[in-house]
Amino acid sequence: MKRKVGVRGVLALVLAAALAVTGCGQGNSGGSNGGGNASGTAAGGNNGGESGVELNVPAALAERGDVKIKVIRKIGNDDHTAQFLAGAKQEGEALGFKVDTFAANGDSVKFLEALEQAATEDVDGVIVSHGDDPATVEAVKKLREKGIEVVTFDSIGDLASVEGVTLTAQDDQALARYALDRLVQDTGGNANIIYLWVDGFPPMVRRNAVYQEVLNANPGIKELERFGVANENTSVETQNAVAAMLTKYPKGEIDAIFATWDAFAIGAARALIEAGRTEIKIYGIDVSNADLQIMQEEGSPWVATAAVDPKMIGAVNVRLLAKKLAGEETPAEYNLEAALIDQETLGKSAETVNMATLADIIPGWGQTDAFEEDWMKELKAANAK
Repeated sequence: MKRKVGVRGVLALVLAAALAVTGCGQGNSGGSNGGGNASGTAAGGNNGGESGVELNVPAALAERGDVKIKVIRKIGNDDHTAQFLAGAKQEGEALGFKVDTFAANGDSVKFLEALEQAATEDVDGVIVSHGDDPATVEAVKKLREKGIEVVTFDSIGDLASVEGVTLTAQDDQALARYALDRLVQDTGGNANIIYLWVDGFPPMVRRNAVYQEVLNANPGIKELERFGVANENTSVETQNAVAAMLTKYPKGEIDAIFATWDAFAIGAARALIEAGRTEIKIYGIDVSNADLQIMQEEGSPWVATAAVDPKMIGAVNVRLLAKKLAGEETPAEYNLEAALIDQETLGKSAETVNMATLADIIPGWGQTDAFEEDWMKELKAANAK
């Protein structure tokens, strides 16, 4: 495996190459000229001095030397978390950063301890995922007081009051709208449904607001029951809860399930399949390899899910953090675009679709150049050598 040499290491290698090519230090190497870019250029080659290696990195980032970042997520023990963390780590290491990741698996104490520990360590930036309480705000304030840059994902809106923090999220309104619009379309606006949702999490609050709007606009959609827990056994507990509900409603009395999190949808799908009640259709939010596998099973009740690529979320958050470390302007908030994935589209593939091949059937899936600056591309290219 290639060793990542970091921002300072890349610059040193480039400048050394420049000196080696010219033989007496005459290669072009530039400073920041008052806060611009630090550039190292190795010029040479045949046929008129073709350019060899050129690297331009913002001076503020170059001066930091080896960059260390932490990604700290409150929820965990699910495929979405694993992919989010993998996306952040892959992007950060491609830039030459040292990236440490941590998932508290829903344990508030461990989550806050990780944030407090980061404030005492030699780290340049922290990505905070799913911080959902006032204690998270106080912990982030401490990070900022230490001069540590912070980007958050799916976290409490009160963090907007902390200077210099960027709040990112999936476009939760679009996610809920995509799934619910499909439910309304498939049922003609007349359906008895089960609602799987849990309060207290910012994305869930946003998704619920859309759900209430859809109910008000479609009086033929009736909520029979609801259930929701968020812990390390969410899918199992949801499966048990849905199984119990099915005993109360004979065939024909439940038309659909709206699951605001794929951990809910997985549990619901298992319950429906085991009970032989696959006439009930599931409309979910989020996606993973496990989700795609269930959706593609013959007779699966899970017909559609709205999602953003979790690996891409992790990558975009790292890019935003990198821009902050480079002293570049970043937005206060940013929402990542969502897409709808349904069984019909999945069925068009000759092969089983997974997260790696989803882009083959969903145009633009997992791809974005959001906040990817030219200097980031240069760092990635230098680290790939």
